[in-house]
Amino acid sequence: MTGIVLSASVRQNLLSLQSTASLLAKTQNNLATGNKVNSALDNPTNFFTAQSLNNRAGDISNLLDSIGNGVQVLQAANTGLTSLQGLVDSAKSIANQVLQSPVGYSTKSNVNSAALTGATASNLLNSSATGETGSVVNKDTTGTTVPITGTTFLSGTATAASNDLASAITTTDTLVVNGTTFTFTSGTSSTGTSIGIGDTVNNLLSAINTLAGVTASLTNGAITVNGSTAGLTLSGSALAKLGLTSLGDGLAGQTLSIAATGGGTATKITFGLGSGQVASLNDLNAQLAANNLQATFDSATGKINLTTTNDAASSNVGAVTTTGTSDIFHGLSVTAAVADPNSQAQRAALVGQYNNVLAQINTTSQDSSFNGVNLLNGDTLKLVFNETGKSTLSITGVTFNSAGLGLSTLVSGADFLDNSSANKALTSLATASSTLRSEASSLGSNLSIVQIRQDFNKNLINVLQTGSSNLTLADTNEEAANSQALSTRQSIAVSALALANQSQASVLQLLR
Repeated sequence: MTGIVLSASVRQNLLSLQSTASLLAKTQNNLATGNKVNSALDNPTNFFTAQSLNNRAGDISNLLDSIGNGVQVLQAANTGLTSLQGLVDSAKSIANQVLQSPVGYSTKSNVNSAALTGATASNLLNSSATGETGSVVNKDTTGTTVPITGTTFLSGTATAASNDLASAITTTDTLVVNGTTFTFTSGTSSTGTSIGIGDTVNNLLSAINTLAGVTASLTNGAITVNGSTAGLTLSGSALAKLGLTSLGDGLAGQTLSIAATGGGTATKITFGLGSGQVASLNDLNAQLAANNLQATFDSATGKINLTTTNDAASSNVGAVTTTGTSDIFHGLSVTAAVADPNSQAQRAALVGQYNNVLAQINTTSQDSSFNGVNLLNGDTLKLVFNETGKSTLSITGVTFNSAGLGLSTLVSGADFLDNSSANKALTSLATASSTLRSEASSLGSNLSIVQIRQDFNKNLINVLQTGSSNLTLADTNEEAANSQALSTRQSIAVSALALANQSQASVLQLLR
């Protein structure tokens, strides 16, 4: 072959034809593969950069399956929370049925006082029965009981006559305390049982206190007269003028202590007109309320009845004690509560329904799983969002069975006996409902984060793959045009080669 000599034109045409054929082959390969960079030989920088982008996109794409599973785990937990909320609402309905049921006791625990003749619901202090204690009560011109506003008897020139005890007294008046008569004189001098109407209340009290077995005092605007012997009486013309209608053993000064009843607060009551003391039925009920007790007054018998409220109907009135042996509640026995069989049977059935709901709460929380992960049964979900493992989210699960929600199984015959038990269950259910709502909010927030990251990763994969394509993909329009141009060039080169060969053929003809 070394002895073959080609002309310059032939050699040039052959080289051009070879170059065109190589370019045409490459162009057709680009069109066939769709890539302009098919190997590192085509463009090392673009090839390896594109490969890196595609690898990252593939790694992130693999994470999408795990993220998708995480979304379903959160959805399963959220579905479980919705069901649990419905079950808690069902339990609330059952507890409310207890409140709407008849009281579970035909007779509630109670205690009756001794009779108070002359007392009324609006003024328990005004008893006219004889006994050992008397309370001096000041009334205005309308008959309304008002506190004593001063410590000095004033003359008729007082500016506040309705509240001025002395303004009504004259020197002809008398006051009889347990048989001893006190007279009133003009001036400010007081001797023995003779009291000057211009003198002080303390002098009158001092005079009364000289009597055997009788003591008098002024406390919070009310004069209280106590006697250590039975039959203490108050009378005399000054009595009506001073508005003194509490004769004998009214409640003033008596105390009443009741131990805690049905989980209530122990109560200590002092009867009288002073601050914090009890003078009416409304006052009494206000102080009894915290101890699950209520009082009624029977105007026919003059007795005060203390009984448990519906909330504590299953409980007995706490131990009743007094300081005085003659106090109206002293030594009285407490009547125990008597259960109503029919009502209690109905309440026992409600206990069973309530416990069934709690059992469903337990099974629902256990079933709220996806792919082995249960965020309502204490599991933890960890999600990885990028290929390096540095972008993660850990979601700590909760235990939302009945115990985890603070709900206890009830005992028939011990629970739902009265409204107090039902209210206690409702309080626990309200707390459980609030806990469920809080967790639902937390799960919703986490689900939003996971879905946002899921969408971000999908978009990021598209960005990476687009970037890789920009580095390696061929422009089909450009490559098609190149192919057409190269085909034309190849045809021209073939024709040129043919022409070059024709000149050599002409020389051959001469040699023949």
